[in-house]
This record gives sequence, C-alpha cells and structure tokens, in this order.
Amino acid sequence: MERVTLRIPKQQIEEVEQMVDSGKFPNRSEAIRSAVREMLDEQHESNNSGAKNWAKV
Repeated sequence: MERVTLRIPKQQIEEVEQMVDSGKFPNRSEAIRSAVREMLDEQHESNNSGAKNWAKV
C-alpha cells in the first residue's frame, strides 16, 4: 500500500471518527479506503451508463 496525505475539513473527519467509534470501521484509514472503493465502483458503473459529476460546490 502507498501512503497518501490529504486535507479533509474537520467536520468530515469528526463524522468519520463517529463511524469508527460506533464500530462501523476499525479505523479512519479503512473508512477512507472504503469511501474510495465506493467512489471507484460508482465511477465504473457510470462509465457504462453515463458520466457522474463528483464535484460538490
């Protein structure tokens, strides 16, 4: 695995921490890996049925 450094708004990290604390994920890294996997899966699906815009403004 490669290490990636990223900046995430404090509120989002707090929400990830809540998911870890509730037992949904064992740690923050696994929660973020899960989110990336989900995004990639959705992207692959949308390539077959049309484009999806990930940017939220």
